[in-house]
Parts: sequence; structure tokens; C-alpha cells
Amino acid sequence: MPSAFSAGSVGNDLESRMSGLESAEDFLEFFGVDFDPQVVRVNRLHILQRFHDYLQRADATDHAALRACLARAYGDFVRSDALTERVFRVHQRAAGIATVPLSAIGRRRAP
Repeated sequence: MPSAFSAGSVGNDLESRMSGLESAEDFLEFFGVDFDPQVVRVNRLHILQRFHDYLQRADATDHAALRACLARAYGDFVRSDALTERVFRVHQRAAGIATVPLSAIGRRRAP
């Protein structure tokens, strides 16, 4: 289960009911989100990662809030694709997006 569910952020009953969910399809069916199997087949990991990302930012503690996060994550990939959404770092790097630590930025002093 994603770490967003830890520390009591979701009720024990809901968390226990979700403990057996394994696939993107399982989550979508559990939360009653209509989905196109082809979209899920192509983007399953991206959908689950985006769901996790949304949970990290949201105060999702009940079924309705979790469902909204999942529906939003799924919808991102209905309207777009994995390369455009850049969920995973490998896609970010391929697009030339990189993070540079602030300590690495500066002027070199002449000797």
C-alpha cells in the first residue's frame, strides 16, 4: 500500500478493506471509477504513482476524498499520455528536466 496511507491518515476500516488491492484495476473498481481498460493497460504504473502523488498533497481521509484523487489521476492519462505527464524521473530526464542542488550553482573564482 502506498506510504500515503500510513500514520492513520485513512480510517482503519477503509485501510483494511484496501489492503488486498494490488492492481490499478483493483483500485479503480474498489473506488467505483469508470475506466477504459486500454488506458489502464498502457498507463497502470503512471496512474498509481500519480494517485500516490495526489494523496501526498491532499488531506484524503475518507472514501470520497480518496476516490477523487484516484479519478483525477486516471483522468490525467485519459486526456494526456505518460511522456507528457512525466510522472517518473526517467521521463523528466528525457525531457531535459533536471534538478540541480543550490549548492552546485555559483561562480568559479579565478585562481
